[in-house]
Amino acid sequence: MAPPSVTEIAAPAGDDAAANEGPSDCNVISSPDDVQRQITKGVVRAKLSKRRHLVLPRAISPAYLDELMPAIVADLFEPQTVTYNGGVANIKNWKISCYLEVMEGGVPCTNPHEGLRDHCRDLLETCNALFASWYRQQHACNDSTTSKYKVNENGDPIVSRLMTFITRYTPAPDENALLKHVDGAGKVDGSVVVALPIDRWTAPHDVNSFEGHGGGLTFWDGRRSAAASEGIVYDTRSGDVAFIDRAVWHQANPITKGTRWALVIFYKVER
Repeated sequence: MAPPSVTEIAAPAGDDAAANEGPSDCNVISSPDDVQRQITKGVVRAKLSKRRHLVLPRAISPAYLDELMPAIVADLFEPQTVTYNGGVANIKNWKISCYLEVMEGGVPCTNPHEGLRDHCRDLLETCNALFASWYRQQHACNDSTTSKYKVNENGDPIVSRLMTFITRYTPAPDENALLKHVDGAGKVDGSVVVALPIDRWTAPHDVNSFEGHGGGLTFWDGRRSAAASEGIVYDTRSGDVAFIDRAVWHQANPITKGTRWALVIFYKVER
């Protein structure tokens, strides 16, 4: 049986959702058909500009994320300190992420947070469907020698999550951004970044808000970014989803106030 498509995975699946302890009252995607249309139109525009990324506003329902977040910020999120060989964007000791799933061999850590993974399971499965739909369209006209991949019954590529983590940025040094980098050192087929809500549950909104104090994503990609100093900036907010192809330079922009939360998934496309 094929994994669900974008239009089939709008809501948590009954008893399974209850068992996973995630929110069950809101659809993960408010309007699956509309999101699918946005992906199709966005890919066409991206290809015209030679871009290999796409940012969709509110592809994930902000109302759903508002139900998901309280348990994350108040209880489940436990940042893990990991040391990368050579560092990540010049930060050797990374300590602001909690890993839900890790690569084979326990990279970058050997103790992923299974409770947080289970809490986010419906969101993760939805991201799988969204990424597969985007990847199929992004690579639809590529040379067959580089774009061949296995497909499911829906015609979408079969994808698997290599690494999944939630990051909390703060204004502190080495915690305020993830500067210019490529995901997985260019060894993953693509990635997804989901902007999560501002934390209104552990402190008032005006305390934790970063609005007006940085944040968002910058990409160096496509025709507009031929100059080394030029980038494409997105002021992302809760529910916005970024789809990123292999080895596309980008960054999580610095914040100077509040906290900023994001879910990141690295993907492998089965070939």
